[in-house]
Amino acid sequence: MNGKEVKDHTDEKNLKEVRFSIGGAATYVLPDGSFDSKSFLDGLDGIFKRGGAREEAEPYLHRALAVAKNANDNAGLLTVLNETMGFYRSQGRHSENLQVIHQAIELATQMQIEGTDSWTTTLINAATGLRAAKQYDQAEDLYQQALASAQKTLKPVDRRLAALHNNLSMLYSETDRPDKAEQELRRAMGILENSSIDPSRDLDLASTHTNLALLLMQSKDNPQALQEAWNQARTALDIYRTGHLENSAHYASALAGFAQVCYMTGRFSQSADTYRKALAIIEDRYGKGSDYYQVTKANLDQAQYAAEEARDKDLSDQTGEAASSQPKTRYQNDDNDRHDSRPDIQGLDLAKAYWEQVGRPMLEERYPQYRGRIAVGLMGHGSDCYGFDDAISRDHDFGPGFCLWLTSEDYQAIGDQLQKDYETLPAEFMGFGARTDSVRAKGSNRRVGVFEIGAFFESLTGYRQAPPEDHSHEWLLLDEATLAAATNGRIFADPLGQMLATRQGFKAMPDDVRFCLISRRLGMIAQAGQYNLPRSLQRGDGAAAMLSINEFVQACASLIFLINNPLTVGYLPYYKWTFAALRRLSGRMATRLSDLTEQLEDILRLASAACYGGQGFGEGGKGSRPAAERVTKLVESICARIVEELQAEGLTNSPETFLEWQRPYVEAHISSEDPILHSI
Repeated sequence: MNGKEVKDHTDEKNLKEVRFSIGGAATYVLPDGSFDSKSFLDGLDGIFKRGGAREEAEPYLHRALAVAKNANDNAGLLTVLNETMGFYRSQGRHSENLQVIHQAIELATQMQIEGTDSWTTTLINAATGLRAAKQYDQAEDLYQQALASAQKTLKPVDRRLAALHNNLSMLYSETDRPDKAEQELRRAMGILENSSIDPSRDLDLASTHTNLALLLMQSKDNPQALQEAWNQARTALDIYRTGHLENSAHYASALAGFAQVCYMTGRFSQSADTYRKALAIIEDRYGKGSDYYQVTKANLDQAQYAAEEARDKDLSDQTGEAASSQPKTRYQNDDNDRHDSRPDIQGLDLAKAYWEQVGRPMLEERYPQYRGRIAVGLMGHGSDCYGFDDAISRDHDFGPGFCLWLTSEDYQAIGDQLQKDYETLPAEFMGFGARTDSVRAKGSNRRVGVFEIGAFFESLTGYRQAPPEDHSHEWLLLDEATLAAATNGRIFADPLGQMLATRQGFKAMPDDVRFCLISRRLGMIAQAGQYNLPRSLQRGDGAAAMLSINEFVQACASLIFLINNPLTVGYLPYYKWTFAALRRLSGRMATRLSDLTEQLEDILRLASAACYGGQGFGEGGKGSRPAAERVTKLVESICARIVEELQAEGLTNSPETFLEWQRPYVEAHISSEDPILHSI
């Protein structure tokens, strides 16, 4: 098989880039209709020049699959399947990728290519796709098969072998086996160093140095490990600079990794300077709205604060300034500093200010060895976590406060004492009094304070981390309001990245589950809005008509979020904030079905007249005919618009506007045969 070398993306847990590009015309089709693998791969290799992978790569891959199949070229078909696995993995489309992985392994087995480098390459790509989908047991089994195959098919200095060890290291790291993860990284590094034409300019080697540094930082109580982490991170930057590779998107990951090591080793000024450089690249590539930007900015703020603290201490030591007998710590709240009037500020901004001015100084003073390990922010239940709070909201569950999220190990070590110290922080801040917690937001249900990361998510969802992708029944038990509470809010700082990664797991609803829910919403929209609503109005049953409108509107609201993909826009919150969330989403550029929000509100405005007309209570509930006709027309208009969007998304090719009949078309995109995902 004319296969493509397996590339190593060792820093994918920090920054991923799609490496597939598209050529122009399908130049991989030879005059006799046969498939040319080399031309196909040449087309893919243009990604960094064209930057059009998101729009064009998938159609290109699909055309290539068809050509290779028609040409009966199994070797070419396996080449395309290997590249498709990588593309879907890079896009986070794991449900679809599982089907491709199965096809690739089945085809390779039929071809009887065991014992060849093509077999090894296919095993590596399949295992990496399974690891990304959190199918760890299956992934590890394939990685071990790949290792056994590689001993026979690959030379000791083959870079595909380094990629294999790097990916296996990630699996061990993600399954809490750091010692094995380190062993695999060092094996990969040895292979890369021995195979590289110029190790001082090798991008793959730089990425491996960064990943090893981040892994070593977990040994926070081992000074030798921390020093080696600094050396590894520094070496990675040297490679980028020597090779003039600063334009690579991976350079931001290397900078952020080095900044994190600097912080952990007390080099605060250097940490802040390096975070600034990383942030400039991230802003240019991903924008200020990305989670990557927000977390890096929070880490920069934390590094700047630590640097200022260190300078103040040095100045105090140099001038011999004596401390008073009863020193006032920086996190005490002076009565003279209180505002006479409370500022117009939302809860998320109040929480961040309280953290920066009150919480962080306490943490720096009392827990300096943990300052590079604790995540901080505000998320969970409450209007302030969604950014929907206003003056009316301040009568309950509002006030100065934030969350401190610790790893299980750190929580066991300092969790109880840190909670006690948190409770001693000043109750008043910026003119706001003590936080007013409702009855259901106290004790084990408290919304601010110190939490172990897994326990925090378990309290919201019942799960310490998101269910595996193939546990569809568990995902379907998690309603959207629950998932919204587990993915909202803002993370101010996350040095280890564990909090952000766990939250991201809940945002990444598997495609099969999303398609299933889209189908279910289509069914409810049809049943409530297109079927039961007009029949209830014809009967003069205003109560039934009103309930039908409610179900229709709720299903439409949910559909809008599902179509836009929760990974990008989040989940629909509970009923009180349904339209606040819809209005905010509809105001964003490129939102799909953004025009439906206003039409849904129009239906609600007309609902009373349509269902009950001008009649008083107890008069039978017969509605106003003009209002009823207007509501039913709006319903059909909304349904027709939904069909247009389904067609644009490639989820249907049917023009049928009765949405129940669209469900089979949508469900055809579900790769799993699990009956819980299918309506028929």
